[in-house]
Amino acid sequence: MSEDDFTDLFGAHYAAVLAYGLRRVDSATAHDLAAEVFVVAWRRLPTAPERPRAWLLAVARRVLANELRRQERAGRLHRRIADQPATAAQDGVVEGWAGDDELGRAVARLSTVDQELVRLLVWEELDPQEAAEVLGCTGGAFRVRLHRVRKRLAEHWGEAPTAHAVTTTRGELA
Repeated sequence: MSEDDFTDLFGAHYAAVLAYGLRRVDSATAHDLAAEVFVVAWRRLPTAPERPRAWLLAVARRVLANELRRQERAGRLHRRIADQPATAAQDGVVEGWAGDDELGRAVARLSTVDQELVRLLVWEELDPQEAAEVLGCTGGAFRVRLHRVRKRLAEHWGEAPTAHAVTTTRGELA
């Protein structure tokens, strides 16, 4: 792969990687995260997969995890969580659910891992296979996790569990 291939990769996916970061951390950290993701992409350009978006978001997820562990060792993460929750929850509502406070509260009651699964489907608009790649699990394991998240979300949302609490087509909530 050439420098032009990298330029194309960057142009096509920078916004998605930056948006991934902005939904999880502050703006400065999100920009640093996006820059680090593309440093990794540059180094691994010859082995980049055919479907690079999920790969780049998986790299972003690992880079972010490393950063959070570094902050924790220094003690800064604890202060940051106390001052400004990193889960985007405010007053028990997860923002970004199209004005549906009840749904936002239901998502906020999910575990951090379950919230990440929903975010990958809804905010990042990944299909289930791409989301499984980002989470580092098989498609089958992802489908099991998705089924369990649907049930928990339906319970928190005050509905009987349905197969459509979280859809698997480009992440819409039913």
